[in-house]
Amino acid sequence: MHTSTLTMDGADGAGHAAAPPVEAAKQVTSRRAVVAAAIGNGMEIYDFTVYSFFAATIGRLFFPAHSALASLLLSFATFGAGFVMRPLGAMLIGSYADRRGRKPALTLTIALMTAGTALIAFTPGYATIGVAGTVLLVVGRLLQGLSAGGEVGAASALLLESAAAGRRCFLVSWQGATQGGAALVGALVGASLSMTLSAEALGSWGWRVPFILGLLIAPVGVYLRRHLDETHVDAASAPDTGLMATLRAHGRTVLLGIFLIAGTTVSMYLIVFYMPTYLVTALHLPTTTAFIAACVAGATMLVASPLFGALADRYQLRKSMMLIPSALAMLLAYPAFSWLIAMPSLATAAIVVGGGVMLMSVGGGAGGAMVMEAFPRRHRATGMSVMYSLSVTIFGGFSPLIVTWLIGRTGSPLAPAFYLIAAQAISLLALWLYPQPKHAV
Repeated sequence: MHTSTLTMDGADGAGHAAAPPVEAAKQVTSRRAVVAAAIGNGMEIYDFTVYSFFAATIGRLFFPAHSALASLLLSFATFGAGFVMRPLGAMLIGSYADRRGRKPALTLTIALMTAGTALIAFTPGYATIGVAGTVLLVVGRLLQGLSAGGEVGAASALLLESAAAGRRCFLVSWQGATQGGAALVGALVGASLSMTLSAEALGSWGWRVPFILGLLIAPVGVYLRRHLDETHVDAASAPDTGLMATLRAHGRTVLLGIFLIAGTTVSMYLIVFYMPTYLVTALHLPTTTAFIAACVAGATMLVASPLFGALADRYQLRKSMMLIPSALAMLLAYPAFSWLIAMPSLATAAIVVGGGVMLMSVGGGAGGAMVMEAFPRRHRATGMSVMYSLSVTIFGGFSPLIVTWLIGRTGSPLAPAFYLIAAQAISLLALWLYPQPKHAV
């Protein structure tokens, strides 16, 4: 990361002078922002990842039903319930970030995420305390959803505003990179537990271990975020902040942004989160294969996102970095899933998952920067939070539930491909209409 910083700022080892003091200070601020954003964002994605990996186990323990499919559907419904809270979190915490600053908003989100994770980690199952266990599990997911609704907007705005000149896409890309890293860690933890514990131990207590491990990072995240440099220093005096002011000034942009993000969020929740369950339940591959495929997804996202973010900065690309991968994803979804169904194996799964995540990562930094640059600083966190949370709620969060239901109704394992194609088509239309960036601060 240090090498990339020097390269993008001009001190690239080709005889250029070192960065001036102001730029050097900006680089330090940028690194701190990346680490602080990574902690909270990573914790969110890590928790979502391990929940999706153990969805079938959680379904049996907290949602006893007449069939395994019904329990799985209820478990995914609870996974999706957290996304219902995202718009509320976006409105409340996004507005808070624009009124009070990025730092207090990010400290609040990690506290809420920690509380939700603790409930999931320690709540006894249905067999022990009955419906109370189910209720507490749902409350945990709702708290996580409330936190996540405000997390993305505040953290993304912090990254954008912490960036030195010409490095916005690169810094914003770390939002996606940390998601990939967290998904990779979650997959490794899940795989390790599956290989070392018996099925009985994994089903009774082993599934809780990943959530407990996730809690250990929370104190570090709170400390780092409380000691951040504030990037919205004039928040208290900024006029016309909040949800209604943002919608009055940028309502069309917010609406287009919701549809623009649809392709990315559906790709994320289908390929990264749902795919392990799909490989096991629909294609009957071993659990180990599912975890390895998830590791491929996380590692690809972790490496590819910053590389393409730096490329977008170097060539000043925004829309084209989103247009090409979205079009390719729409064209390749059907043949990729058809190939995976016809030749289910570890190699096929790794290629399909890795390729899908690679396409998703191409426009991550460029798209995030472009979306936020359409807003002035006083509306940025609210605008990004509302766009992202509503898009995830409408299109992404319920993707596992929708495609699981579609597969059960139609008997066709190609349902994920059709859902992905529809989402990418919506995103391409919104991208064509989305305004060019106007605000440079």
